[in-house]
Amino acid sequence: MNSDSNKQDLVITRVFDIPVEWVWKGWTDPKLVPLWWGPAHYTSPSCEIDLREGGKYLFCMRAPQDQGGQDFYSAGVYTKIVPYERLEFTQTLADADGNSIDPAQVGMPPDFPREVRFVLEFKAQGEARTELTITEHDWTLGQMSKYAVIGMNQSLDKFAAGIGPLYR
Repeated sequence: MNSDSNKQDLVITRVFDIPVEWVWKGWTDPKLVPLWWGPAHYTSPSCEIDLREGGKYLFCMRAPQDQGGQDFYSAGVYTKIVPYERLEFTQTLADADGNSIDPAQVGMPPDFPREVRFVLEFKAQGEARTELTITEHDWTLGQMSKYAVIGMNQSLDKFAAGIGPLYR
């Protein structure tokens, strides 16, 4: 929680039966992110990653056909990288070229943040398990923060199913 009573940090912790190197790869390899990015029933047709501090990324998430089938983009900048330990980045909604857009342009309500700061902490638990803690900073309390948690948890379910079998 932060000092602004209308804001909160969303914190999700998961333990995967996957070595820390593969959990890291799952978040940083543009060939692996599309295997899991997006909530249940969404796909990720493309992903670009320039993994360096100051480098940018652009992830695409496609809605299922019964929800319109449109593409949504998120983009950001990596602000701190400690391999296999910590990954910090910003995230905004974006157009297909990675330019930040106002969330209202794609129908998001006023409580959807224009930019979210992410901190991912990777902790090896032996040789084949990893604890991942994701902190999304400064969400406005409301429906969208609840959806953000649900969506990230669904993405992490897909992560376990998509990345887990690759290292075995």
